[in-house]
This record gives sequence, structure tokens and C-alpha cells, in this order.
Amino acid sequence: MSETFLMIKPEVVSAGAQPIGAILELVQRSGFQIRNLVQRQLDRALAQEFYAVHRERPFFASLVSYISSGPVVCVHLERDDAVRRLRELVGATDPAEAAAGTLRFLYGRSLQENAVHASDSEDSARREISLIFGRRP
Repeated sequence: MSETFLMIKPEVVSAGAQPIGAILELVQRSGFQIRNLVQRQLDRALAQEFYAVHRERPFFASLVSYISSGPVVCVHLERDDAVRRLRELVGATDPAEAAAGTLRFLYGRSLQENAVHASDSEDSARREISLIFGRRP
């Protein structure tokens, strides 16, 4: 078993329990086990640390503002080949290019408001889980 991280973004959370539940149901039906889940608002400092890899990119400031604009749902997931499998379920970054049935195809609105964030590597997953849920022994 390996682990990964999923964040349901502010525009989905603001839409209420139905889309959150539907996303979590699809994730579980895809073989993932939820190890930890929390709804929280990321403050600006945590959002900057979370997306530090993009610090030098022109979209960094707007990304930080957007992700800290409202509550998000953060999910620590586990399954075999977790990172790759979740990336497949999530779909392309741009919902317009995402395959039918993927989370971004179903719930994404735009390149930025694309419904969910998923770890892109095992190292990123460990880092993101640690940032959101705290260090584990």
C-alpha cells in the first residue's frame, strides 16, 4: 500500500455536501481507503508553503489567494500505486481536456477552478500529508 493526498478545492466545498460526497464516493469506489479527512481553511502562509514549488511561477500569487479563499477538504488516501491511480481518477489539469468520468471532467470549471488537487509524486504526497495533518511518528 502507498499513500497520496487529495484536496477538494474551495468552489466545490462552497457548493455543499452533495459534490463533496460524490467525489469521496468515486474515490472510495476506485479502491482508495480514507486514512484521514479534514475540512479547513488554509491561511495564506500555509497555502504559500503548500504550493512553494510554484513560487517563481507567474500564477503563484493568484493560486495562493484562490486556495485560501474558502474552506477545502483534505484527504489522506491509501491504496496500491496510490499516486498514479489518483492522478488517473483526477484527470487532466484543464477540465476541458480531462477524460470523461474523471473528477475534473465532472466537477472542474476552469484551469484554476479544476475541483481537486492531487499529489504528483510520492515525495509530494508525504510532504502534503505532513503539512495538512502534521508529522507522524
